[in-house]
Amino acid sequence: MTNEIRLAFAHPSERAAASVLDTTFDRISLRDYTVSVEIGAFQLERGITQRVCFNVVVEVRPLTDEIDDDVDRILSYDRVTEAIDYELEAERLNLLETLAERIADRILLEPQAMRVFVRIEKLDRGPGALGVEIVRSRDQRNKAQQMAQDVPHVHPRVIYLTNTAITDGDLCQWLDHLETQSAPTILCVGLPDGPRPVVENAAAQRRVDLLAIEQNAWRLAALDKRCVVVATRTELDWAMKHDQISVWAPSKMILDATHPPAAGCDAPEALAAWLAGELQGRELVLVGSDCRPDTDIPVSLVAMTAARV
Repeated sequence: MTNEIRLAFAHPSERAAASVLDTTFDRISLRDYTVSVEIGAFQLERGITQRVCFNVVVEVRPLTDEIDDDVDRILSYDRVTEAIDYELEAERLNLLETLAERIADRILLEPQAMRVFVRIEKLDRGPGALGVEIVRSRDQRNKAQQMAQDVPHVHPRVIYLTNTAITDGDLCQWLDHLETQSAPTILCVGLPDGPRPVVENAAAQRRVDLLAIEQNAWRLAALDKRCVVVATRTELDWAMKHDQISVWAPSKMILDATHPPAAGCDAPEALAAWLAGELQGRELVLVGSDCRPDTDIPVSLVAMTAARV
């Protein structure tokens, strides 16, 4: 039992050696690769960086002929660190578990990689190291990849509604028309009319404004039960695949983004354009607005009189 406990906290290289598969693989390892990054689900972890330590072991298929001292013929250590850096840059994450999964998945894209051990630890959250460790194999990745390929990617129509459009008497009839369209629909709104709290701290003000937009989203949802407020990418993906009309609550996606929109909440059309870009939308429709944001997504400006059916 003592040996089992020791192995549970040992370096992943020892863990790999203790769980040898039927086929013996070579191993490469990365020890104590430490990066300062913003990560974590708690409010006190936002807006600051903390040290995160990575230990990775990759089991690789042995080469069947001579290496000839050629770095291009092996799985380089750089590919492991690049996988870590890529996933840290891609998105701000709340969970180490999510980060570990994504790093393992990226490493297993390498042709030689057969199994990977990923241990990630936060070094600044207490007197000790807090972390997770996962083990993933090529077979697991291939099954997950096949399942993902079986689900076609959808390209939504993102529609921004002004406050005038939200309160238009023909809104429900217009939603009837949207339900007949081939593309899934995501509705976006801006700040509600009227005063809202104003504070001197810019980060706090951004939070206040994002919450105000979400209040406006719930106001729209209350007008028609088909409008479902969603806050996460996962919820949006599910809604698009099941033909649900979504109303975007922007706080979580914007605050978690590694590259959030440069525009503030006073430019809601630009926020809608950012969302359309993130989701590879087929079209951005601005209803009741003549402010055209800078985006590569095709943009249509629609007056409420033209939107009525």
